[in-house]
Amino acid sequence: YQLYVVKGGAYIREHFFNTPELKKMVEHLSDDQLANLKRGGHDPLKVYAAYKAAAEHTGSPTVILVKTIKGYGTPSEGKNIAHQVKKMEVQLPKEGLPKSEHDIDPEKLRQQAALRQFRDRFGIPIFDEQLETIPFYRPPDNTPEMQYLFERRKALGGYVPSRNTEFKPCQPPQEKSFERVLKGSTAGKTQSTTLAWVNLMMDLMQDPGVGKLIVPIVPDEGQTFGMPGTYSRFGIYSHVGQLYEPVDAGTPTSYRETTTGQILQEGITEAGSMCSFIAAGTAYSTHGVNTIPFYIYYSMFGFQRTGDLIWAAADSRCRGFLLGGTAGRTTLNGEGLQHEDGHSHIAALTIPTCRAYDPAYGYELAVIIEDGIRRMFVQGEDVFYYLTLYNEAYEMPALPENVRAGILRGLYPLRMQAPSKPKHTVQLLGSGVILNEVLRAQQMLAEKYDIASTVYSATSYQELRRDAIECERWNRLHPDQPKKISHVEQVLGKTEGPIIASSDYQRMLPETIAPYVDNRLLALGTDGFGRSETRRALRRFFEIDAESVVIAALYALAECGELERDVVKQAIQDLGVNPDAPHPWTV
Repeated sequence: YQLYVVKGGAYIREHFFNTPELKKMVEHLSDDQLANLKRGGHDPLKVYAAYKAAAEHTGSPTVILVKTIKGYGTPSEGKNIAHQVKKMEVQLPKEGLPKSEHDIDPEKLRQQAALRQFRDRFGIPIFDEQLETIPFYRPPDNTPEMQYLFERRKALGGYVPSRNTEFKPCQPPQEKSFERVLKGSTAGKTQSTTLAWVNLMMDLMQDPGVGKLIVPIVPDEGQTFGMPGTYSRFGIYSHVGQLYEPVDAGTPTSYRETTTGQILQEGITEAGSMCSFIAAGTAYSTHGVNTIPFYIYYSMFGFQRTGDLIWAAADSRCRGFLLGGTAGRTTLNGEGLQHEDGHSHIAALTIPTCRAYDPAYGYELAVIIEDGIRRMFVQGEDVFYYLTLYNEAYEMPALPENVRAGILRGLYPLRMQAPSKPKHTVQLLGSGVILNEVLRAQQMLAEKYDIASTVYSATSYQELRRDAIECERWNRLHPDQPKKISHVEQVLGKTEGPIIASSDYQRMLPETIAPYVDNRLLALGTDGFGRSETRRALRRFFEIDAESVVIAALYALAECGELERDVVKQAIQDLGVNPDAPHPWTV
């Protein structure tokens, strides 16, 4: 269809009006007139007539097939180059541009000719002498077209786009809603951070202030995340209710659908679930209701699978919690490269309103969620949170004193350990479930190599980096003011020895803070594809297990000249690490 526009009037006469009867209909028109005929989609009378016919038709749907040309009204129309056109062009007359002794700038002549041509094509009432300033034309308010627009906008309820930023802050959750998770697991018992979140969510759903506002969203994997207990208690929303008897009927965790259910069980559709998340997360603006969405999914199927919708959530000032379940490239063992996530936190770095955390303990999770509810739904900050949750169970300690601020800012010291006569000192950073490997490495360094260390829980490299670049920018633009010191510099700046950082994510993540710790940081991570193996084998393969952390610490000390390289070589042999194993990202 666009070919007719490009080929011109003679081609249209020959190929479009291609029968004697049709040719007779246009024999009074020149080729130029044929080329300038309005296509149906650009003819207001035809469009209005089609709309009127559709509006008046009843009993069945009406389809209007509209033929239009991209770039309509410009010399580039129909040429498939609309995105390459950077400025308005002009269709030159055969005699060329008019000559002028007063203005010999050919570019200016072309611009004015293009504007004049555009004006004439669309009947815009602007005089020639006004074209030099390229004015914006708006019809006066008393003209028929503006009166029509005003009338239609009023009938439709207002102008769009329209955004209501006023909302009623919700009542903060009671402290007791967080108590169970803040106390940690019972002595001798283990728990995953996923189960800690399920317990916390159930307690929040019973909170008198926010309970009815919580919107749990899950795409099909509720059983995987340990959520069946929530189904019978709170119900799964279905607009038709439950029309079948579930296989677990009569059990305490029976699958229960109801028209009053609170949980959105979406089926296998992460895209649909993200739409529900956006709807609930923007309800404060669209409906004046502070609904609090918690959307949990396989972490691999979030930023990678529905990244554009997550960007749209940020664009629409969505608020809520994204929860990357079964997180970590070595922790979700046995499900191969399609499922094992080692890079969602890197994708999260790209979204300005996303606050991403990788908590290791239930108490960290509780502190972050409590702060998130306060920031988003009490204070009204336009942010949303991304938290990674793991399915590996271990003992969950209780909340220590004086760590809340460090948890939220991304880094805090967790444990110091030193032999009676330490020979060297290193700093060890761990995130998520790999914090356990770092703690084991700390013990090995003290007992086998007389090396003192402090282990830090790095809950958010994104927060550390964001704070660091904000301080750097402020210092750069205020050279006459006292320097601001970022949190990561305050915590690690005056420490001794190299810094080793390990997580279940690609090493690029901790490397984002390297410039702010004098480049003393050596990062370990899960660069490469996931694969099906045991957690122990995977962590050795990606070199993030305790033994690999020990070797990295010894190597970093040797690089600083504090340790003989033979010690590193011997440790590699003693700890059973294969120095000739292939790079994990190449196999």
